Amino acid sequence: MRDVTAAGLEATIREYFDACNAADPVAIAACFEPEGVHYFPAGAPQGTFSGAGGIAAGWVTAVANLGSIWTIDRMIVDASKLEAVIEWTHFKPKQGVYLRGDEWYLFSGRGLIREIRAYYACPAATAEKRSHELGDFDYRGRGYPLVPPPVKRKT
Repeated sequence: MRDVTAAGLEATIREYFDACNAADPVAIAACFEPEGVHYFPAGAPQGTFSGAGGIAAGWVTAVANLGSIWTIDRMIVDASKLEAVIEWTHFKPKQGVYLRGDEWYLFSGRGLIREIRAYYACPAATAEKRSHELGDFDYRGRGYPLVPPPVKRKT
Protein backbone atom coordinates (compact mmCIF):
# COMPACT_ATOMS: atom_id res chain seq x y z
CA MET A 1 0.00 0.00 0.00
CA ARG A 2 1.24 3.46 -0.93
CA ASP A 3 0.99 6.63 1.10
CA VAL A 4 -2.48 8.14 0.52
CA THR A 5 -1.72 11.52 2.08
CA ALA A 6 -1.56 14.53 -0.24
CA ALA A 7 2.24 14.22 -0.27
CA GLY A 8 2.00 10.51 -1.08
CA LEU A 9 -0.45 10.97 -3.96
CA GLU A 10 1.71 13.77 -5.36
CA ALA A 11 4.75 11.49 -5.10
CA THR A 12 2.95 8.78 -7.08
CA ILE A 13 2.10 11.22 -9.90
CA ARG A 14 5.68 12.47 -9.99
CA GLU A 15 6.95 8.86 -10.01
CA TYR A 16 4.61 8.15 -12.94
CA PHE A 17 5.93 11.13 -14.94
CA ASP A 18 9.54 10.19 -14.18
CA ALA A 19 8.81 6.63 -15.38
CA CYS A 20 7.16 7.95 -18.56
CA ASN A 21 10.16 10.20 -19.28
CA ALA A 22 12.49 7.23 -18.72
CA ALA A 23 10.27 5.08 -21.01
CA ASP A 24 10.29 2.42 -18.28
CA PRO A 25 7.19 0.24 -18.75
CA VAL A 26 7.61 -1.63 -15.46
CA ALA A 27 7.86 1.57 -13.44
CA ILE A 28 4.91 3.13 -15.30
CA ALA A 29 2.69 0.12 -14.69
CA ALA A 30 3.69 0.04 -11.00
CA CYS A 31 1.87 3.37 -10.47
CA PHE A 32 -1.51 1.92 -11.55
CA GLU A 33 -4.12 -0.52 -10.44
CA PRO A 34 -4.05 -3.45 -12.90
CA GLU A 35 -7.36 -2.33 -14.42
CA GLY A 36 -6.37 1.34 -14.59
CA VAL A 37 -7.60 3.42 -17.50
CA HIS A 38 -6.34 6.60 -19.18
CA TYR A 39 -8.98 8.52 -21.14
CA PHE A 40 -8.21 11.04 -23.89
CA PRO A 41 -10.34 13.54 -25.81
CA ALA A 42 -12.70 12.03 -28.36
CA GLY A 43 -10.93 11.51 -31.66
CA ALA A 44 -7.44 11.28 -30.14
CA PRO A 45 -5.43 9.01 -32.46
CA GLN A 46 -4.19 6.66 -29.73
CA GLY A 47 -7.65 6.01 -28.25
CA THR A 48 -8.06 5.03 -24.60
CA PHE A 49 -5.21 3.24 -22.81
CA SER A 50 -6.60 0.33 -20.79
CA GLY A 51 -4.86 -1.63 -18.05
CA ALA A 52 -1.57 -0.82 -16.33
CA GLY A 53 0.39 -2.60 -19.06
CA GLY A 54 -1.57 -0.88 -21.84
CA ILE A 55 -0.89 2.53 -20.33
CA ALA A 56 2.81 1.72 -20.04
CA ALA A 57 2.97 0.46 -23.63
CA GLY A 58 1.23 3.59 -24.90
CA TRP A 59 3.77 5.95 -23.33
CA VAL A 60 6.79 3.86 -24.29
CA THR A 61 5.50 4.00 -27.88
CA ALA A 62 5.07 7.79 -27.62
CA VAL A 63 8.70 8.15 -26.53
CA ALA A 64 9.87 5.96 -29.42
CA ASN A 65 7.73 7.68 -32.08
CA LEU A 66 7.61 11.28 -30.87
CA GLY A 67 10.60 11.63 -28.53
CA SER A 68 8.01 12.52 -25.87
CA ILE A 69 9.06 14.38 -22.74
CA TRP A 70 6.51 15.48 -20.14
CA THR A 71 6.57 18.09 -17.40
CA ILE A 72 4.21 18.66 -14.50
CA ASP A 73 3.52 22.37 -14.43
CA ARG A 74 0.95 22.66 -11.62
CA MET A 75 -0.70 20.21 -9.21
CA ILE A 76 -3.55 20.21 -6.69
CA VAL A 77 -4.23 17.15 -4.53
CA ASP A 78 -7.31 16.36 -2.42
CA ALA A 79 -6.27 13.36 -0.33
CA SER A 80 -9.67 13.13 1.38
CA LYS A 81 -11.25 12.35 -2.01
CA LEU A 82 -8.24 10.42 -3.40
CA GLU A 83 -8.15 12.86 -6.32
CA ALA A 84 -5.65 15.18 -7.95
CA VAL A 85 -5.48 17.48 -10.93
CA ILE A 86 -2.39 18.61 -12.78
CA GLU A 87 -1.44 20.86 -15.67
CA TRP A 88 1.23 19.38 -17.92
CA THR A 89 3.24 19.97 -21.06
CA HIS A 90 3.91 17.13 -23.51
CA PHE A 91 6.92 18.00 -25.65
CA LYS A 92 7.16 16.11 -28.95
CA PRO A 93 10.72 16.88 -30.14
CA LYS A 94 10.53 14.65 -33.23
CA GLN A 95 7.60 16.74 -34.46
CA GLY A 96 8.92 20.06 -33.18
CA VAL A 97 5.71 20.82 -31.25
CA TYR A 98 4.27 20.52 -27.77
CA LEU A 99 0.84 20.03 -26.29
CA ARG A 100 -0.52 21.48 -23.05
CA GLY A 101 -3.40 20.17 -21.02
CA ASP A 102 -4.61 18.93 -17.69
CA GLU A 103 -5.46 15.59 -16.17
CA TRP A 104 -7.78 14.50 -13.40
CA TYR A 105 -6.49 11.57 -11.33
CA LEU A 106 -8.54 9.14 -9.28
CA PHE A 107 -6.68 6.89 -6.86
CA SER A 108 -7.60 3.62 -5.20
CA GLY A 109 -7.53 3.15 -1.45
CA ARG A 110 -4.13 1.49 -2.01
CA GLY A 111 -2.74 4.76 -3.36
CA LEU A 112 -2.46 3.55 -6.96
CA ILE A 113 -3.84 5.43 -9.95
CA ARG A 114 -7.10 3.91 -11.14
CA GLU A 115 -8.17 6.55 -13.65
CA ILE A 116 -6.78 9.53 -15.56
CA ARG A 117 -8.93 11.86 -17.63
CA ALA A 118 -6.85 14.02 -19.99
CA TYR A 119 -8.02 17.31 -21.47
CA TYR A 120 -6.01 19.18 -24.11
CA ALA A 121 -5.60 22.83 -24.98
CA CYS A 122 -6.30 22.67 -28.71
CA PRO A 123 -7.12 25.21 -31.40
CA ALA A 124 -9.63 24.56 -34.13
CA ALA A 125 -8.39 21.81 -36.45
CA THR A 126 -6.10 23.05 -39.23
CA ALA A 127 -3.45 21.54 -41.47
CA GLU A 128 -0.89 23.92 -39.96
CA LYS A 129 1.88 22.30 -37.91
CA ARG A 130 1.91 24.06 -34.54
CA SER A 131 2.05 23.57 -30.82
CA HIS A 132 -1.18 23.41 -28.83
CA GLU A 133 -1.81 25.58 -25.81
CA LEU A 134 -4.29 28.11 -24.49
CA GLY A 135 -4.58 31.24 -26.58
CA ASP A 136 -3.34 34.51 -25.08
CA PHE A 137 -2.02 32.83 -21.90
CA ASP A 138 1.40 34.08 -20.74
CA TYR A 139 3.19 30.73 -20.37
CA ARG A 140 6.64 32.36 -20.31
CA GLY A 141 5.60 34.99 -17.77
CA ARG A 142 4.14 32.38 -15.45
CA GLY A 143 7.23 30.18 -15.60
CA TYR A 144 5.97 27.30 -17.73
CA PRO A 145 8.60 25.34 -19.67
CA LEU A 146 9.09 26.41 -23.28
CA VAL A 147 11.70 23.81 -24.29
CA PRO A 148 11.96 20.16 -23.31
CA PRO A 149 14.19 19.49 -20.31
CA PRO A 150 16.98 16.91 -20.50
CA VAL A 151 15.99 13.40 -19.41
CA LYS A 152 17.97 10.22 -18.84
CA ARG A 153 16.85 7.21 -20.85
CA LYS A 154 18.15 3.73 -21.22
CA THR A 155 19.42 3.17 -24.76
